[in-house]
Amino acid sequence: MDCIQLTNIRGYGYTGALPEEQVLGQWFEVDLIVWVALEKAGQSDRLEDTLDYREIIAQVQQLVETSRFALLERLASAIAESVLAFERITQVQVKLTKPAAPIPNFGGKITIDITRQRTSNQASRAQ
Repeated sequence: MDCIQLTNIRGYGYTGALPEEQVLGQWFEVDLIVWVALEKAGQSDRLEDTLDYREIIAQVQQLVETSRFALLERLASAIAESVLAFERITQVQVKLTKPAAPIPNFGGKITIDITRQRTSNQASRAQ
């Protein structure tokens, strides 16, 4: 199956276990791999035969910026669910990164990496 990779989608959001994270917010970065059939678009050279990834980027940014979850795992799952709502996508990998986690003496990044596939229920809702 073919895929499209969308990397370094950034948004300022309010997800985190600490109360100040949900008030002050912080930057998040999202990398996606979406599996979608690209053969028709490769032949036709028409946007309507592929995925308009501008819509996905906008949707992911909106979720990051408006969601208020305690866990990164929940935000990553919400992103996966929203991406799978696009009819042509059969599978998505979401890498959600918190570049500056408020953990004392820790200068690294926290990344949640999940992969989800379309279920039969999602397929019927997307049509």
